[in-house]
Amino acid sequence: MHTLFPADIKITSLETFKTPYSLDPELKQILAKIANTVRGLSMDAVQKADSGHPGLPMGCAELGAYLYGYFLKKSPKNPKWINRDRLILSAGHGSMWLYACLYLSGYKMTLEDIKNFRQLHACTPGHPESFMTDGVETTTGPLGQGLGNAVGQAVGLKMLEAAFNTENDRIFNSKVFVLMGDGCVMEGISAEVSSLAGHLKLDNLIAIYDANKICLDGPLAECCSEDTKARYRAYGWDVYEIDGHDFDSIHGVFSQIRNQQQRPCLIVANTIIGKGAPNKGGTNKAHGSPLGFEEVKSAKELLGIPLEEFYVPQAVIDYFQNKANQEKIDEEKWQDIFNHWSQENPTQRKELDAREEIPSNLESMLWEIPMNDPLSGRKASNEVINTLADHLPQLCGGSADLSSSDMTLIRKSHVISPGQFLGKNIKFGVREFGMATMATGLYQTGFFIPFIGTFLAFSDYMRNAIRLAALQHAQVIYQFTHDSIFLGEDGPTHQAVEHYAALRAIPQLQVIRPADSNEVRMAWMAALRFKGPTAILLSRQNLPELEATKIPFSQGLGRGAYIVKKERSKPDYTLFATGSELFLALNVAGELERMGKAVRVISMPCWELFEKQPEEYKNFIVEGDLGKRVSIEAGVDLGWHKYIGRHGIAICLERFGTSAPAGVLAGEFGFTVEDILDRIL
Repeated sequence: MHTLFPADIKITSLETFKTPYSLDPELKQILAKIANTVRGLSMDAVQKADSGHPGLPMGCAELGAYLYGYFLKKSPKNPKWINRDRLILSAGHGSMWLYACLYLSGYKMTLEDIKNFRQLHACTPGHPESFMTDGVETTTGPLGQGLGNAVGQAVGLKMLEAAFNTENDRIFNSKVFVLMGDGCVMEGISAEVSSLAGHLKLDNLIAIYDANKICLDGPLAECCSEDTKARYRAYGWDVYEIDGHDFDSIHGVFSQIRNQQQRPCLIVANTIIGKGAPNKGGTNKAHGSPLGFEEVKSAKELLGIPLEEFYVPQAVIDYFQNKANQEKIDEEKWQDIFNHWSQENPTQRKELDAREEIPSNLESMLWEIPMNDPLSGRKASNEVINTLADHLPQLCGGSADLSSSDMTLIRKSHVISPGQFLGKNIKFGVREFGMATMATGLYQTGFFIPFIGTFLAFSDYMRNAIRLAALQHAQVIYQFTHDSIFLGEDGPTHQAVEHYAALRAIPQLQVIRPADSNEVRMAWMAALRFKGPTAILLSRQNLPELEATKIPFSQGLGRGAYIVKKERSKPDYTLFATGSELFLALNVAGELERMGKAVRVISMPCWELFEKQPEEYKNFIVEGDLGKRVSIEAGVDLGWHKYIGRHGIAICLERFGTSAPAGVLAGEFGFTVEDILDRIL
């Protein structure tokens, strides 16, 4: 076998592993105290909040004690240390497990924070949120996504290892751990990301499955009877099974994977949900609601925990203080290695530092990219990607098996593969949701700005991952191509209609629909400047380059909306348009002017950027007597009446498309100059 233990071995007692696989008895005693402290804090916090999930924290207490009290390579005083191990709680409902472990091990959290669990503005919200709490590696809650983030982080760390480690100095050698529950395993996202992790043979990824056999609604057996271990072996993972309450069983596996791991590992930890609760432990009654004061009291008596609320033994405090000193020494040893590496490899050090920067000449660089005219949005964006890849070492990306169509390939770079992570292209396969969660994980390493691509209609597969990226301000760039009915013959299953509105509805997501290659350039400018996710919606069909869009970022797309055709006098009509419909709007304006009408045309590629502008500018663009207001966009009209008013005319699409050539569809759905004039005159 390629690992020390045969796959699927069950580690249950010291009879299986003698020293050095057993822990020192005194260490086991203190770890047991830590585990019960995690239980006590979790019970009390959930009870005080009258809300929460005590079952996982109580059932996984030994795992938390072992990981945070012994095994993880971490620096609580420097939580963003680049060579830390990362632990993700994918089963985010068990957040008190994570908060108790973070508090005890010295992260920036107080006992008062624990007492304020789930309260307004506390750093201990109902589900872990990375932007609120030190030591929380990613925002979790929707089940399975934490696993996807973990796979993305593991891929990113492998890429960093390949790019920067040398034979003498390994500055990146950490691992990614993820704790997941039955819900994570059942969600389809787990299949997508686990399959790819197995394919890539990620030897720095460890998934711990809290196999307590209980769901929120009752026993797992009522809804799931799959052989999860066989499933993960089929993905190409090594699989181990342990007693999640026995420290020697836990240590028997974990002590070997630090240096012996060759593939991703699934550790099936058999636990008892709500362990210690005499009446509700082992049942779904411990899953999603407080235990009740009497049950908490009985559990504490059974576990030997003092009845005092939020009790932390002095021995536990002293242990973690001593451990903090050792962690500081370990980090200093790594810093010496890093300093030596920096001296010996100045070029690589410069590249590492550059991953945290955006070139100051970015805008001029973008304008200098040669573009054909006409050119589709997707091809224009690919030209931008390939230019930026030469100057931004942090840029990497891939596609859901569509790179030849959504134009996401970096031509000069390799595709990463098992054992070969020195590249910028990632083939995610047909796994849109998994791809989106992994992209967030890549960003979370701190050294990547990832972009990912698929057809706009398939953004629905990714929506919840996009939402979580927006929630935590993850700088991920989504290249959504084939952005309208004008992709043509593929028909309504692939033609985006409601998707502009659906994406614009997500708070903190920047949605940009460029009208031509000029706006595509500046869309990337906006995406790289924005500390959050950006969706760039791009055409399949060729679009002419417009002279009016060739203006500086600060005067054009950077404003979100700007005038591309000024009226000769007080406007009779004001036309608003995005994307491929801007050229159509300009043609409509030309016909209106030939009829003696005064017309203003506004390009509005990014509503979010527009809403951030000063009130004076917004009033100048959309307020006042602008004549008859008309929006032209080949999607639903949702949102447009904010700008065109109740009586404005929305040239839109309130039905699904159909299969036909693009020119035929324009006539069928009223997106021709003649049809629009008939509507608005």
